[in-house]
Amino acid sequence: MNQQSTQKQSLTDRAGGQNAWLRLAPNIRLGMLASLAALGLWMMATSLASEMGLFWLFGLAFGFVLQRSRMCFASAFRDVFLLQHGRTLKGVLAGLAVATLGFGLVMSKQVPNPALGFLPPEANVLPIGLHLVVGGLLFGIGMVIAGGCVSGSVYRMGEGYLTSWVSFGGILVGLLAASYTWNWWWNVSIAEGWRIWLPAHLGHGSAIALTLLALLGVYLLVVWWESRSGVVIPETPFVGHGDAEFRVRIGNNLRQIFVHGWPAVTGGVVLGALNVMLFFAAHPWGFTGELSRWMLGLSATLGIGPGELLGADSLPGCTLDVSESGFLHHMFFMVWGMVMGSFVAALFAGEFKIRRPREQRRYAQAAGGGILMGVGAALAMGCTIGAFFSAIPSLALNGWVFAICLAAGAWIGTQIIQHIE
Repeated sequence: MNQQSTQKQSLTDRAGGQNAWLRLAPNIRLGMLASLAALGLWMMATSLASEMGLFWLFGLAFGFVLQRSRMCFASAFRDVFLLQHGRTLKGVLAGLAVATLGFGLVMSKQVPNPALGFLPPEANVLPIGLHLVVGGLLFGIGMVIAGGCVSGSVYRMGEGYLTSWVSFGGILVGLLAASYTWNWWWNVSIAEGWRIWLPAHLGHGSAIALTLLALLGVYLLVVWWESRSGVVIPETPFVGHGDAEFRVRIGNNLRQIFVHGWPAVTGGVVLGALNVMLFFAAHPWGFTGELSRWMLGLSATLGIGPGELLGADSLPGCTLDVSESGFLHHMFFMVWGMVMGSFVAALFAGEFKIRRPREQRRYAQAAGGGILMGVGAALAMGCTIGAFFSAIPSLALNGWVFAICLAAGAWIGTQIIQHIE
C-alpha cells in the first residue's frame, strides 16, 4: 500500500471513529466524559494513598446504585404512611437481609466466641438510651420534611436538585449544633447506655436467624399494609430491541444498567452486598461521621468549637468525629464519591438537570429538615445509613430501636407535610 493510500485509510478510520462518537446519544457521551473525570480523580486519590482510592471507588459504586434504583430511605418509610405502598421499603429489607448474612460471616471471624464479651471492633453496636430515641425521632421527622434522607439527598445532589444541596448544608449545621450538647447527653444517657450485641447472648447462628426472621416479619407486615389499601406499584418493564444480534443484546444489557431504572429490590441487594464488601475491607458504610469531622474542624479553626467531646472517640459508627487527620481523609473521598457516582449515573440516564423548586419555601423546608437530620444523626451516632442500614446487619439491638423511632418520626413528618401542603 503506497503512502497516499495509507493516508486516505487513516482519514477514513478517523472519520469513522468520529461518526461513531457522534452517533451516541448525548446523555451517553456526557456519561462517558464524566466517567473519565471520575477515573482521573481515582488516580489522584490513589496517588495520595491506596485507601483513599479504594474509598473513592466505593463511593462511586454506592452513589451510582442509589441513583439508578432511586433508593431513598426517607421515601421508604414515608411512602408507607403517605401512599400506602412499600415498594422502596421492600428493597431496603432485601438489602438488610443480604448485609446481615455477610456481616454475620465477617463478625464470626472477628469474634469466634462471642460469649467472651468482646465486640466486633468496627461493627455499629452502639449505646441504647434516650439519646437514640430522640435522635431517631428527629431524624425521621427531618428526612420527611426535607424530602429526602442522607442517601436520597446525595443522589439528588448528583441529579441537580438545589434543595438537596440546601438539605446537605442543613445536616452540617445540625451536626455542629448537636455537638455543643454532646457532653450533656453523654452524662445523662450515652455513657450508661446498653450496647447489646445479639451474638453475645444467642450465638452467631441464632442471632442471624432471629434478625432474618424479624426482617421477614416486617416484609409480611408491609405486604399486609399494602393489601389493605389495594395500592400496587408495579416496576416499569424494560423493553429492549428485539434483534438477536450479539451487538444488540449487549446494547440492551447496557441500557438496563445505565439508562433504565432499576427495581428497588435490585438496588437494595446491591447496596447490601457493597456494604458487606466495605465492612470486609475496612468498616461498615457510614456518612455523617465524616460530615461532623468537617464541621468540628472548621469550628475549632474559627475558635468556636465545642471543645472535648466525652467518649466520642471510643465508639464505632458515625459518632461525632474529633480526629485531626487533615482535610483529605479516606471518608472524604467516600462522601464526594457518592455524589460523583450519582452524577455519572444521572448523566448516562439523561436525568441530570438543574432543578429549582417551584415554591421558595421548599428551601426553608430543606434547610429545616436537614438541621433536624443533623441533630438526630449526632445523637443517634448515625443516619439511615450508619445507625440503621449498617447497624441492623451488625446484629445490634440499637439498629432496631433506631428503626422504630425513625418510623415514628417519619409518621409525624408525614402529618406535618400534609398540613404544610
